[in-house]
Amino acid sequence: MDLILWRHAEAAEGTSGIADNKCKLTARGKKQAQQVAEWLKAQRLNKVRVLSSPAERAQQTAHALGLPYKVKAQLAVGADTVDLLAAAEWPDYHGAVILVSHQPVLGRLAALLLSGQEADWTIKRASIWWFSNRVRRDETQTVLRAVVSP
Repeated sequence: MDLILWRHAEAAEGTSGIADNKCKLTARGKKQAQQVAEWLKAQRLNKVRVLSSPAERAQQTAHALGLPYKVKAQLAVGADTVDLLAAAEWPDYHGAVILVSHQPVLGRLAALLLSGQEADWTIKRASIWWFSNRVRRDETQTVLRAVVSP
């Protein structure tokens, strides 16, 4: 299974009267999302499932990929690593899952996958961390395949 953690691109800071979930990508954020989406498309992933947080900025980021995506409350601001792993069906899904979500949970999940413990790691806006799960000599391994920033 391939699991790609994609932090939403740069969004306008919340202003009074605008709910956090309604903040949209800036012009720069749209460009960032498009750059990363182009890189992802070039990877020719198989059986791709794209899941997005309900936040507007996350959905706009997912939309840049040009593939259908599902909005999952489990990926919303305030989610935890258990929510993200359940939504992705890690490590059992046969294909690639792209999770478009937020900090700090994406960084915590990256830490958990690589070190076995949650930690407050930072994933930059619009960046992806691509993990693979595989079995070698009857041992399950998690491999970091790529980290890409716009």
